[in-house]
This record gives sequence, structure tokens and C-alpha cells, in this order.
Amino acid sequence: QVQGQLSLKSGAVLTFGLTGYPYSEFELMAEELLMSDSTIKVFGALRMSVKMLLMWNSRMLINGGGDSVVATSLLDASNLIVLKESSVIHSTANLGVRGQGLLNLSGDGDIIEAPRLILSLFYSIRVGPGSILRGPLVNGSNGDVSPKLNCEDESCPVEIIHPPEDCNLNSSLSFTLQVCRVEDIDVWGLVQGTVIHFNRARSVTVHTSGTISTTGLGCKSGIGRGRLLSSGLSGGGGHGGKGGNSVVNGSRAEGGPTYGNADLPCELGSGSGNDSTGLSTAGGGIIVLGSWEYSLPSLTLYGTIESNGGSLTDAVTNSSIGPGGGSGGTVLLFVRTLSLAESSVLSSVGGFGRAGSGGGGGGRIHFHWSNIPTGDEYVPVAAIKGSILASGGISKGPGFPGENGTVTGRACPKGLYGTFCKECPLGTYKNVTGSSKSLCFPCPSAELPRRAVYTSVRGGAAETPCPYICVSDRYRMPHCYTALEELIYTFGGPWLFGLLLSGLLILLALVLSVARMKFAGTDELPGPAPTQQGSQIDHSFPFLESLNEVLETNRAEESHGHVHRMYFMGPNTFSEPWHLPHTPAEQITEIVYEDAFNRFVDEINTLAAYQWWEGSIYSILCILAYPLAWSWQQWRRRKKLQRLREFVRSEYDHSCLRSCRSRALYEGLKVTATPDLMLGYLDFFLGGDEKRPDLPPRLRQRFPMSLIFGGDGSYMAPFSLHSDSVLTSLMSQAVQPWIWHRLVAGLNAQLRLVRRGNLKATFLPVLNWLETHADPALGVNGVRVDLAWFQATALGYCQLGLVVYTVEGEPVTAELDGSPRIKIEQHSLVQDMLADAQLSRSRIKDVFMRKRITGGILDSTTLRTLIDRRDFLYPFSLILHNSKPVGHQDLVGLVISILLLADFSLVLLTFLQLYSYSMADVLLVLFVLPLAILSPFPAGINALFSHGPRRSAGLARVYALWNITSLVNVVVALICGFVHYKSSTKRHPSTQPWNLGTDESGWWLFPTGLMLLKCIQARLVDWHVGNLEIQDQAVYSKDPNIFWQS
Repeated sequence: QVQGQLSLKSGAVLTFGLTGYPYSEFELMAEELLMSDSTIKVFGALRMSVKMLLMWNSRMLINGGGDSVVATSLLDASNLIVLKESSVIHSTANLGVRGQGLLNLSGDGDIIEAPRLILSLFYSIRVGPGSILRGPLVNGSNGDVSPKLNCEDESCPVEIIHPPEDCNLNSSLSFTLQVCRVEDIDVWGLVQGTVIHFNRARSVTVHTSGTISTTGLGCKSGIGRGRLLSSGLSGGGGHGGKGGNSVVNGSRAEGGPTYGNADLPCELGSGSGNDSTGLSTAGGGIIVLGSWEYSLPSLTLYGTIESNGGSLTDAVTNSSIGPGGGSGGTVLLFVRTLSLAESSVLSSVGGFGRAGSGGGGGGRIHFHWSNIPTGDEYVPVAAIKGSILASGGISKGPGFPGENGTVTGRACPKGLYGTFCKECPLGTYKNVTGSSKSLCFPCPSAELPRRAVYTSVRGGAAETPCPYICVSDRYRMPHCYTALEELIYTFGGPWLFGLLLSGLLILLALVLSVARMKFAGTDELPGPAPTQQGSQIDHSFPFLESLNEVLETNRAEESHGHVHRMYFMGPNTFSEPWHLPHTPAEQITEIVYEDAFNRFVDEINTLAAYQWWEGSIYSILCILAYPLAWSWQQWRRRKKLQRLREFVRSEYDHSCLRSCRSRALYEGLKVTATPDLMLGYLDFFLGGDEKRPDLPPRLRQRFPMSLIFGGDGSYMAPFSLHSDSVLTSLMSQAVQPWIWHRLVAGLNAQLRLVRRGNLKATFLPVLNWLETHADPALGVNGVRVDLAWFQATALGYCQLGLVVYTVEGEPVTAELDGSPRIKIEQHSLVQDMLADAQLSRSRIKDVFMRKRITGGILDSTTLRTLIDRRDFLYPFSLILHNSKPVGHQDLVGLVISILLLADFSLVLLTFLQLYSYSMADVLLVLFVLPLAILSPFPAGINALFSHGPRRSAGLARVYALWNITSLVNVVVALICGFVHYKSSTKRHPSTQPWNLGTDESGWWLFPTGLMLLKCIQARLVDWHVGNLEIQDQAVYSKDPNIFWQS
């Protein structure tokens, strides 16, 4: 006992006991024991108690004499034990080393060994590179190990599974090397033994150079020993796998049998060969990390843990016949988490058989996982990148290799399978306890929605239905329906939903129709007004009945001062605005100054021209939203007309007029236009101070007189003859007013059927009507009308209208001036008027030339040469065009209401369908023509609830434009659906029957239905407009008598 430090240096030797009598027990107590190049020899047993033991190239040799009565030696260092520079602690009796701090075997040659070795209570143990912890001792001459083990007992020692809680060395236990109650163990060197046990440790790390080995330290005989022949030939040892048979020259020795429990192994490996001759091999030992009660929290392996069977090396003998390989031992791991790096090896393989002997059978490796987390708490218990081997050993000769051993794991809970309790593969579930992969059953396919895929969940699928997710966020759990399908199946499926939707649409349409009749039906125009002939003029379609604002009254005073009407040239568009010719007409040469008139025309033409930005906006809107382009054009036309009127009425000084009174009162000129704003004209009036008896000229003096049609034959602006008060008063000088009104109404009814782009065919009925209905009635009064063209512009636009002339004189065939390509030959259908008509035509040429009127008469022959231009909107005219009325106005309005609501419903359903594809598809369809697909509904409601036939018809045309324009959006929706269908068919083929568009195979249904619905709406709107504009269907009668008597 030393109060302070005990230091041994420079070859010093401290000896306890007598060499020949190693039976005593000795005790050494000191604060510190420092050894440097020194030796402590103990003959007997040593009880050492120090705070710190430091050894530098020193030896501590304990000789117990081999007597079992000698007590176990115990080295107790409370703080630190460090061995450096090949220091050795060697004991021939059982040895216990314990402390509360660090045990550090620093490097090469540092060894602690004993027959039974126990290390306990340290905070950390570090086995450095090249250092060794060994138990038992190995006899270098014959390979025997001490102590001997009972290799014939088939029972499993209970202490291997349930070790005692204390860490005292007990020679009755099976362990030869035990590490007990140590927090952290780091192995860079070699830990070797027969039965190695790490109990109650916190972490064990075997580094790249480190090895925990019981290879060849098991039994040389054992339960699975291979059969030995007298020739020395033997089969391989068996354990987890049967030992390999030996075969040489017809002799055969069976390999050892298998034994032990694969699910909880605890046996030593068996050997092979003849122990008495030294030609034998031993099986592998036992490595146990953790225990049933206290599992090892963490095992990290970069190096090697092995319990392989022994093999006879060439260095032992050069005999031609050798023993079989020993069988692999047992590696039993009670762990929570395991990590095997790429270079790591965990093995229990059989040894090699020599010279015809069989290879050893593989051993057993078992992972007894503790506290396997399940469900949402699951984390993988193992990360395996290294090698786990339990194969049988091969035979170096004709012998057979040993069979493979076993690698098993604890039975996994539900949802997990395999040795390492991994999650069952995707698409399978496991609802029983076990490790076999066959327990992971395929999930029932009937429970998986069509647009779903199985998804992995933490802890694996433990029950059915297996967890799944929809293939896209556009689909909704649990059925992976689109928003559209959610809506449909909420109301009972496609058929019931369609039935409910149809009923709702009809009910809402009835409500709308009743509301429309209450709201708009009260705004009726006055009833028929009597005429002098006793007939009636229906005022319910004023703009076709010559605007019918002209009642049967004496309007001579309105035309008293009218001299001439000069029409603007051009269609009043942004590219070709209105303009007046500079040369004054013959009719006004007596009342205007030509130079002043030319200056006036320049100012008018300048005002009538449009700014560049107006046309630019129109061009942009034509591409994006044509109905808005039409509204923009009409608004700018209206503004232009107002500006021209203001200029002529209040700004211009009328200096071109000869009348002083007209110049003083700013009278004598008036700018007017047709309601469609495409035809404008300038009226010239007398000032009252001319004192010319021949002015104003009478009607027949004005013949031949041109009456130009408004409109251009398009859907929004059909051709029409505008008969205002001046024209009506003038014509009343030759024709009774009621005849003129009826003629204009009938003519406008025929003209509204003329379509631009197809003028040659659609003008033929107008020609026939003029010959069968108009000319016979007018001929009674000596007047005739013919279809003609006038005033061709530089851009090729010519105006169409009527030429009115008298029927008198002798029949002559005439060719009109200004139309060298047109040969006119008129044939009257009325035989008694043929002579007068031909005589009148013969005089038209001279009058046209004298009045310098550019134009020509159109008949069935010359009509073929009429230039008819088609623009990019012409295909839409095949769907949308003016038609004859069909009557049944209320029924047509009801059906339009139903279709309008159905249209809006289908639009919403289409958007829901597109949303299931992607939001980009929704935006593309919505904005390819901005909001065109949504605009028909408000436009239709506005048209149905407007007051008056004129306003209703105009708004209905706008509604029709929006409806036909939205077809572009519908076509884009159809394309988006087709692209989505093609892209999704390969990934998710549809196995369901046709179900009204509730899966990808119905991509076409809603867009196609919407397209068909819009085409039907277009036809119904045409009828609706026809019913509004023409409420007397007799105007289309082919019988002239019925037409004039109606």
C-alpha cells in the first residue's frame, strides 16, 4: 500500500509470491501505478486497486499455476488505464479489469489476455490499431484453447440469452471474454475469444482496421462434427448448414448435421478431423452483443465481426489427406439500430476442406431487434451497405462444399418484412407478424381507384385498403375524382346528374321566359295605322317597313326645297372611310360654286378619315374579340357621323352655296346616314331666294334616280333600302305611299337574305322578286326599278342599290356608260309592259352619261361578273346568317333560354374538366380569345330582356357574334382534352366503360356537346332575329297578289 505514486522504471521488476508455489493472493494499493520498461510478476492472484495505471513498454505477468482454487485476479483503476508501446497484461488464471474512466490499448503490441477475461464499469474502452483483447489463451504449438468447453451439450446456456446483472467474473459461466456495463466501445484492433459477450453497452463501433473474432475458437468436436474415416478423410462440420461430404477414391465421409435454432442461435460451431493427430479443425465461437433484457442501442460496423469455421493451413501439415472445414459459429445481435458500411463484413462462414474433405457448413447469424417502431414512428432499424455472409466452406479437392448457414431476424410486426424489418414493397400489405416476404400480400386491385397509385407510408401497409394517392393534385381523395366527377357523383352519377341538370335548365328557362314576357313584352310599338287605301301598315317591324316612321300624311313640305342627294363613297371603315367626289353632280351645278364646293369636299373628306390608332385598336380587337371590334367600329362611326353633322350644321359657313339665305342661316346642307352607319349622304336644299321656277326639280325630272342600299351583306349589316321622309315624299309624287312602303318592306325582306361572299347566288332571288313583285306594281304608275351598282372606289368597293326610271317611249337595248364590261338586256315578265320597259332602258344610257353617274344595271347575266370578296370570317357565315322568320316567337325564345342556360352549364363543366388536366389548360381556353367563352351568356340575357324589336334584334346579333366567336375557345378545349388523353392513356389506361365523360376517354364529350349546342343556338338566334325584324311573313310570299293584299 502506497499513499502516493508507485513508479517502476528502467528494467525494474516487482515480484509477488514464490515461483514454485503460486497459491497466494496479493494486494497492491496506490494512488498511481506508473510502469516504464518494467515488469510485475505475480505467482498466485493479484488484487490491485489504483486510481491510474499507466504502462509504457511494460509487462504484468500473473501466473495462477493452473490451480482452480486460486482466486481470480482483479485489476481496479478508478480513473484511467493506458497501455502503450507493446505493454502486456497476461494472466494464466481468470482476470477481471474494471474502472470508471478510460481503458485505452493504444497501439501495436498492447495486449490484455487471460483464460477468462472480463472488462467492466468503464466509461469507454478503446482497442487501438494492432492491440489485442483475448480470452481464452491459445496454445501456439497445438492450437488448444483454455478453458475447455462442453461441446456435446445441445442445450443453450441460459446466461447467453439472459446474462446476470452483476459484472463479476464467474468461472461457471460460458463467457471467455465479457465486456459489461461499458458506455462506449471503439475497436480498431482485435477482440478475440471463444464466447464474446458485450452486455449493457451504449454503443459499439468497429472501425475499418478493427475485428471482433471467434473464428476457429469453437469446438473441435461438437454436435455437428463431420464423420471421420480411418484414412483421415472427414466430412465438414455442420451447424447452420450441413457440412460438406468428403469424397476421395470412392471413399465417402458424411458432413456434420445441422443443429440449433435459427431464430435464437446460441451454439458453438463444430469441428472436423482427428484431435489425437493434430489434423483437425475447430468451428467458430459465439459472439453476443446485447441481451434479451438490455439490447445494444447502436452497433456501427466499418471493419469485421466474424465467427467463421476453422481451416487447416498448409503451414500445419503437407499431408495429402486433411480434415474438413469447421462450421461457422454464432453471431447473435440484440440491437436496436445497425449500420454496416460498404467495406464492413459480418460473417459466419464454414471453413475450407482440405484434400478431398468436405467444407464446413455455414454458421448462424441472428438479428434480434428490440422495440421495432411501427406506424408513423417507424424508422429503419438497419442501414446495410456491407457484406453479411453465412455461406458454406468450399473443399480444396473433390470434396463437396458445406451448405449455407442461416441469416435471420426477429419476427417483424405488421407492415414490415425481412431480416431487417423493412417496409413491405409498394402495392403490398402485411397484416400478420413474421419476416417472410411471402407474407406481404398484393393489395386488392379493386380497392385502388383508377387514377391512383400506391404510395409508401411509414411503417408499411398493415391493413387494406392499401394507402394510395391520386396521380395528380387535380384529383380528389378518396375516389380520385376530378372536380367535375365529384359534382356528378354527388348527384348520383352521370345519368341522374344529366337528368337533374336538364330538368333544372328547363325550369330556369321557363322562369326566364315568363320574366322576359313580363319585362320586355310590354314594350310594344303602336298598332297598325290606316292608310288612304284602307290597308294597314304594321309598325312592329319599322326598320324593314321603310323604317315606317313615315305615316300616310302629306310630306310634300319636307321635300319642297330638296334638290339632290349626294352619296358618300366607301363603306365607312377604318381602311376605307367615307369620301365625296370633288366634281359636283349635274343636279347641283346651278346652286353651288364649284371651287368652294371642292374646298368643302376636302374638309369633309378630312373629317371623315379615321386616325391610325382607331384602325389599330380595331385590328387588335378583330384578333382577340371580334364582337368588341364590331362595337368599337360602330362607336367610332357614330362619333364620326356626329362630328360631320356638327361641322356642316354649325362650323361650316356654307360658302359653296349660291343662296345668300342658305349661307346666312347655315341651311342648305344636311349630312345623314343609314342606321347601320355604312352609307352616308349629303342632301342639298334650296335657300328660298333662288327665284328659279325649275327648282326644285320634280321627281320625273330626277329620273333615272339612284337609291343606294345601306349595309354590306354581312350578318351584322345586311343590305337594306333606307327610305326616310325626303325619299318617301319624293316617291309619293309618282307612287302611292302605301305601295312604296310595302315595296320597301318586301325589298328589305329579300335583301336581308343576301350574304356577302355569296352575292351572285343570293342576289338572284332579289332580281326575280323585283321582276315579279315590284315592277308590275310600279309599272302601273309608269315607274320601274332595276338592281344596279354605283360608284366603284379606288380599292374596288362598289355600292349596290336601285335605279328608278320611267317606262315610256319605244323599246331599245341599252349599254350603261361606265361599265364597258356589262351588256344589259332586260326581259320583263309582264308582256304588256315589255315595250315600255325596253324604251325606257334605251334612254338610261344618255341620262347616266349626262349626269355622269358611274355604275351599271345588274341582271342574271351581268351578276356573274360582280366582284365578291371573301374575308377570313366567311366560314362563320355558313353557320351564322340571316334567315326567314319561322314564327312561334315565344317558343323560339323559350328554346333559346334553355340552350343559353345549357351553354353556360356546359362551359362550367368544361372548365371543371380542364381543371382536372391542368390550370394552364383552363387559362389557355379562357384567354385564347379573352373571355369569349363566357361572354355569350350575359350577351344572350341582355338580348332576351331588351325592350323593343329593333334593340332586341341588334343585341341578339351581338349575342350571336359572341356565340360563334366562342367556338374558337371550344376548339382549343377540344385540343387540350385530346392532348391530355394521349399523354395519360399510356400511364393510366382506362378500364371503365363509357360513362359520359367522367374519365379521360370522355375528353371529347363536353367540348363536342358545347360545339353542337352553339351551332344550334346560332340557327335559333337567326330565327329569333328574323321573327323580330319581320313579323309579317307575307313579305316572303311568292304570290304577288298575296304580298300586295296583306
